[in-house]
Amino acid sequence: MTQHQRLLIIDFGSQVTQLIARRLRELNVYCEIHPYNRVDDAFLRAFAPRAVILSGGPDSVTREGSPRAPESLWSLGVPVLGICYGQQTMMQQLGGLVESGHGTAEFGRAFVSPSDDRLPLLDGWFAAGNEQVWMSHGDHVSKIAPGFQVYGTSPGAPFAITADPGRRFFAVQFHPEVHHTPKGAKLYENFIRLAGFTGDWTMAGYREQAIQQIRDQVGDKQVICGLSGGVDSSVAAILIHEAIGDQLTCVFVDHGLLRKNEATEVVAMFRDNYNIKLIAADESDLFLGALEGVSDPEVKRKTIGRLFIDVFQKYANRIEGAEFLAQGTLYPDVIESVSFSGGPSVTIKSHHNVGGLPEKMGLKLVEPLRELFKDEVRALGRELGLPQSFIGRHPFPGPGLAIRCPGEITREKLAILREADAVYIDQIRKHGLYDEIWQAFAAILPMRTVGVMGDGRTYDYAVGLRAVTSVDGMTADTYPFTHEFLGETMTRIINEVRGVNRVFYDVTSKPPGTIELE
Repeated sequence: MTQHQRLLIIDFGSQVTQLIARRLRELNVYCEIHPYNRVDDAFLRAFAPRAVILSGGPDSVTREGSPRAPESLWSLGVPVLGICYGQQTMMQQLGGLVESGHGTAEFGRAFVSPSDDRLPLLDGWFAAGNEQVWMSHGDHVSKIAPGFQVYGTSPGAPFAITADPGRRFFAVQFHPEVHHTPKGAKLYENFIRLAGFTGDWTMAGYREQAIQQIRDQVGDKQVICGLSGGVDSSVAAILIHEAIGDQLTCVFVDHGLLRKNEATEVVAMFRDNYNIKLIAADESDLFLGALEGVSDPEVKRKTIGRLFIDVFQKYANRIEGAEFLAQGTLYPDVIESVSFSGGPSVTIKSHHNVGGLPEKMGLKLVEPLRELFKDEVRALGRELGLPQSFIGRHPFPGPGLAIRCPGEITREKLAILREADAVYIDQIRKHGLYDEIWQAFAAILPMRTVGVMGDGRTYDYAVGLRAVTSVDGMTADTYPFTHEFLGETMTRIINEVRGVNRVFYDVTSKPPGTIELE
């Protein structure tokens, strides 16, 4: 993406760093997130950012050896915005002081009062007085660095907004990227305007650039693409086909972990709409055999990832000149799967198309969506002319029902799960709710419960229902079904699915949970 104006986000380990990137992408600004301990002077020179944002993080700048921004950043001559921990390391590194305690910790909603609103970064702020923000800090800035002025305060942060306008250094103690800072998007809009961004990140431009990159990478070789029928792999397949035509062969793998009628529907949908070479491979016995007795979710994902590669390799061996494997890997997949040694973040979970790759595989990767968030993939799909039936499908994970079946996987449990999920999705469609929901699914829980059906005692499985709203999958809220809908759905599942006698609805947001159960 070197031909775009680029913004660098230096990550100090905040759980909401990805939201910063989303806010910027919404403003047509290309940005990348890189961990602080991989950003040195040489990296800065090579990346050549037009602006830099320093994220929040869980550490304390008062601790010896805590994370810092590279010293060359301050002489780079570009605007810098420090957020929470980013503000604190900026102050500490430029001659200010950060302290712990003294009753100035703030967590949650707070209100910032203007000290001086004559700052372009704050255009549109404080028109009606104080502004609501979201705070999450234990340490606080007690002395600002030379050259900085105070532009906003809160009860627990006397230097809630500071800036050195001459050097275009800006720092805020709160998190403008989260929903609970209502005018946070406006602050980012002001920052990129100050940095001179023209908004050159568009899906039309990305399409053209990605096609050229695919051609340059692949040359005259053959590519096979793992097709699941979901949005990501479908968009990747159409984009690659537009780039190289008949050099692409799609492989749809039925791993025995698909939803009811999924294999038939996906193959028919693709063959009826696109003239792309497609192999439908039934490998269910291979996958289910390897997963027999496995209950650990990470082992499941790694096993499925390894077998996917083995299967793709098998079919690639039958295609003369096949050297590349295409995947619909997205930017959130990459972010969640990376944990750098000694860094501030931890791996949440491995994604099958990132964490499951062996070190030595016989195919090179083509991942044309690797820089995109999910909503950007949908926008690219519309740019490519994909039908709404493709673009509007709820996400379905590569490991399939394996991660909706916590504990050991059995064919019996999978059969029950397929039927329960089919009833649940049918209910959602009948009530006209499908397009309002980001993702919905049923899971079979690793428990049996006592029930009464008719005059008899039952001891059957419990099913959990999940439905969330989201923009990009990085954060999510539970969908607020009515009690009437849930009661009706419970009745249908228990009446129509043999082996289930109890139904739960999961109301956990992300965070603290993930969207999938495993």
